[in-house]
Amino acid sequence: MSRLSMLPRSRESVFASGIDVHRSDANAVCPPNLRECVLAMEDCCEEAHEAQQLLRNGTFDLPRMNKVLENQRVFLLIDEATVRRYKADLADEIEPQINELIDRAEKGLNALSRREGLIQSKVEVAHAMQSKVATAPTSDKREERRLQMLAKQRQRLEVEAKVLESEILALQHKRPKRT
Repeated sequence: MSRLSMLPRSRESVFASGIDVHRSDANAVCPPNLRECVLAMEDCCEEAHEAQQLLRNGTFDLPRMNKVLENQRVFLLIDEATVRRYKADLADEIEPQINELIDRAEKGLNALSRREGLIQSKVEVAHAMQSKVATAPTSDKREERRLQMLAKQRQRLEVEAKVLESEILALQHKRPKRT
């Protein structure tokens, strides 16, 4: 902190009135009470300046803070009976749709099961045909070609059966439990 009373004196007066002894005499003795009064006044001025700076720093962003802290009514408090009533209304509204979706999923699962059974039976028939053909001697090229086609068909059906089995297992795992 610098004291204004301790700073070097300003330049001499430019007026022609002459030099005043009390201004130009650097060694003039000032009464101690006056010096203490000047120092106290400087301390007060510095404290007032620091308080003003602190206040300015604390409030320069007041409009933004007012906007941020502005209260808005967001929630409305209601009693539990109203909550239960709304919950029941929502359940009544959604339950038929959920039941319909479950029924459709079960029908789809049953259709996939039937399809799997059909493919499985085709695979079994293909195996039986292959075993019959494998035991019988092949006399002409046409019969060999037919056997190759049946073998390829059997392989395709086996792959399709595996895919369907995995789909059925996936649907069974996803199927919600009915209570």
